[in-house]
Amino acid sequence: MSKHLFANTERLSRFIIRRDRIRIPVWLLALTTVTVATATAFTHLYPTQAERQALAEVMINPAMTAMVGPGYGLDHYTLGAMMAHQMLVFTAVIVGIMNILLVTRHTRADEEQGRIELIRSLPTGRLSHLAAAILVICGVNVLLALMHGFGLYLLNIDSMDLEGSLLYGAALGAIGIFFAAVTAFFAQLSESSRGTLGLSFAALGLAYLLRAIGDVSNETLSWLSPFGWVHGTEVYVNNVWWPIFLMIGTALVFAILAFYLNARRDLEAGFLPSKPGRKHASPFLQTPLGLALRLQRTGMIAWGIGLFILGASYGSVLGDTEAFFADNELMQEFLNPVEGMPLTEQFVAMLMSVISLFCTIPALMFVFKLKGEEKNNRTEHLIGRAVSRTRLLGSYFIIALVGGLLMLSLAAAGMGVAATAVMDSIPFGTFMQAALVYLPAMWVMIGIAVLLIGVAPQFSGFTWLYLIYSFMVVYLGGLFQFPDWMVNVTPFSHIPQLPVEEMAFTPVVMLTVIALVLIASGFIGYNKRDITG
Repeated sequence: MSKHLFANTERLSRFIIRRDRIRIPVWLLALTTVTVATATAFTHLYPTQAERQALAEVMINPAMTAMVGPGYGLDHYTLGAMMAHQMLVFTAVIVGIMNILLVTRHTRADEEQGRIELIRSLPTGRLSHLAAAILVICGVNVLLALMHGFGLYLLNIDSMDLEGSLLYGAALGAIGIFFAAVTAFFAQLSESSRGTLGLSFAALGLAYLLRAIGDVSNETLSWLSPFGWVHGTEVYVNNVWWPIFLMIGTALVFAILAFYLNARRDLEAGFLPSKPGRKHASPFLQTPLGLALRLQRTGMIAWGIGLFILGASYGSVLGDTEAFFADNELMQEFLNPVEGMPLTEQFVAMLMSVISLFCTIPALMFVFKLKGEEKNNRTEHLIGRAVSRTRLLGSYFIIALVGGLLMLSLAAAGMGVAATAVMDSIPFGTFMQAALVYLPAMWVMIGIAVLLIGVAPQFSGFTWLYLIYSFMVVYLGGLFQFPDWMVNVTPFSHIPQLPVEEMAFTPVVMLTVIALVLIASGFIGYNKRDITG
């Protein structure tokens, strides 16, 4: 390609760094801190080899294999092998999400908002902005790799040597570069940032699902997934480096395709153009609720399919867990078994607490869509007509409520259908009850989102931080043994874990009341504050 296509790429790179001078350090510090803290916690939780070997036996079961992958070095389960086995794939998923969000922000989102058109009016190359975005984000991943590698090595844990620590970081950096390139490629195909995010997250979900199914049933499927490549590095055990080069090479192919397509397409166009709509909108589409639903229809369908598949993937391995739990005293102690209650049902209750958090993500996205519309100066067109603010906010709120219910139901249905196909010990209704009981906790999260949209939309990111905190407490609470006050901060910890526990109406009613207060306050605030663009 001609050199003028990349003119002033360096200046644009500095501009991108300037824009994300807070966002990027927060991502890097948060990921590195969690990784280092987890490694440190393992040294206190499992100080002896006997305890680590007992945990290794627990990790052999199919459900755990589907979640984190098969273990390497289970015959001599060191702290390093434990860290790589339980945290590497999980952290790789978060790194993938980070790269998808950053690349979309600096490619298709900038194009939608007219920034790239403005930049191209200046003496810059046609491919300069895309090149700058990829270079900066690749640099972020290299820095992430170094911070993780040296951060783990400096802990001076015996089984975490320098090579293994650097490979751990390199695996995270490589998977980040891979998803950065994939997202840049999808940004050329889609006409919108929403479409780019949908395609990219679909690719990430498919990659995780392929790895989960392959790790349980067919190893070949795992090697079709980049997460399978990450796991194939066998960090702290055999330290295999070639999957790193495989990820970088594949990322290079996607990056070249992205540059080629970007050079050929028109600005604000895509290779997957939107289908032309009807000449006249239906009566329902002319309402705020119909318009909001139409804007988020594709995302709702994609999330529904993904969560149904996620539930089915976990349900498909439940048939093997009862026999495993029955012979494993350590797992019985880990689950804190209730007398007379099947161990598989207790494991279902634990899984549902995690799945409910995943189902909360799209519910929050549905209500935060209104903030994005306001930021892009689109809500003014609606409010300028005979549409009240209450009706406008209420449309997105209703979609979030119904969408959250739908997501929980689909995830539970997926798990129930798959589980009943491989065993008959748990009725289908049990899965639905165990999932739907988390609705009040989801309503509290939606209430916080509505409150911030109505009172302080600039602080809406707090909701995502709170959700991440809830996930860490619910998912890793037993591992880290958090104090009670930290656990009680999240609404998900107050939900009775059906069918293990009896239905407790008091916390459920209290959470519902809190959600109603938050929602009412949000509506009042939205009717009083200025609408800004």
